[in-house]
Amino acid sequence: MTDTPLIKGYDVATRALGPLTPLLLKRREKQGKEDPIRKHERHGKTAVARPAGQLFWLHGASVGECLMLQPVISRLLEHRPNAHILVTSGTLTSAEILAKHLPHRAFHQFAPLDYPKAIERFLDHWQPDLAIWAESEIWPNMIRKTKARKIPMALLNARFSEKSLESWNKRKKSAQSLIGAFDLVLAADTPTADGLTWLLDRPVESAGNLKDAAAPLPVDEAELKRLKSQTSRRTIWCAASTHKGEDSLILKAHADVLERFKSGVLILAPRHPERRDDIARLLQEHGMSFVTRSSGEKITRETQVYLFDTIGEMGLAYRLSHLTFVCGSLIDGLSGHNPLEPARLDNAVLTGPHIASFADSYMSMIAFDAAQRILEPHTIGPIVTDMLADKTRLKDLQATAKTYATGRDAVLDYIWDRLTPLLSQEATS
Repeated sequence: MTDTPLIKGYDVATRALGPLTPLLLKRREKQGKEDPIRKHERHGKTAVARPAGQLFWLHGASVGECLMLQPVISRLLEHRPNAHILVTSGTLTSAEILAKHLPHRAFHQFAPLDYPKAIERFLDHWQPDLAIWAESEIWPNMIRKTKARKIPMALLNARFSEKSLESWNKRKKSAQSLIGAFDLVLAADTPTADGLTWLLDRPVESAGNLKDAAAPLPVDEAELKRLKSQTSRRTIWCAASTHKGEDSLILKAHADVLERFKSGVLILAPRHPERRDDIARLLQEHGMSFVTRSSGEKITRETQVYLFDTIGEMGLAYRLSHLTFVCGSLIDGLSGHNPLEPARLDNAVLTGPHIASFADSYMSMIAFDAAQRILEPHTIGPIVTDMLADKTRLKDLQATAKTYATGRDAVLDYIWDRLTPLLSQEATS
């Protein structure tokens, strides 16, 4: 690795700032962004013993990246029955969700802050045999010190925006030293692959988006049974991952649905559940009867909207609904959310016009008749109503969406073939 002036400067700065990190963590704790009981993990310390045998370290920034890595975790555990998986991330939400859903022989730790002593402690203790990063997590000290120990490294599902690639291009030698340190780099899309190929002066393949190969979202079966008993014979649709400004558009659409289906229920799942109070006021303004998921209140015959104000339960929401409108797509400036999650769970899929972040997936699904893009918000209600009314058409759309989603598992097979050679390499400290 080449230590460019930029990397040397980063090293000096993080060494100097290392002693101040407890103040940073204390501030973040007050903001509700750190677990006070597990803050020591951010300094590379832990009370958890390293398991014997092979240990594979997977790192993602937050919930989305960590859940995306789940198929890789399952494949690793399947093919290495004596190995263990260490998953690191930096957010409380990811820790909460992973605690519930990681399989046997896999466990979570908070990622160490990127100052040298924390990284050294972390690597001294865990001594991973393989390190896998997801998407665009580039922490210089973490990369340099992992590379220095000759631990095989992979960057999967690399996704860099055009702006980010332009920024790295101005620091090409630093990019080659850091991103180029990975033994394997697989891009999630062609623009990233092309940009990294030019940046690193070596071929970078586009394997496809690993999120396409995710397992169906998990669910609490007992809770699913309980809610199904409350909503049997009800017509249910879901608006997933709404952002500010979209809720009112969805509620207008639901008013149209209720004209046809008097007992219809909308599962309204905001992207950020902390907006529940604002959404509750909107519901009152629209005169709609609702209960919140967090309250535990029963869904009654009068309930028109089920406000899903919890985190990590979309597997439950999708299993209750027949059709999902994927939001984050109705207002200029937004760029869409993952359409494959509801598709895997037997939902017909609709979305709005702004889908740049998942354009490849949506365009393929639309061509396959596995999703529909609605360009005018005022037409959502009539379209949803017609789809829910035509049971035969609805079942066809659900089946087509699921067939498309499950067919994306080839991405995982491709990534596994490219990753396998790294598993046989011995890590030396």
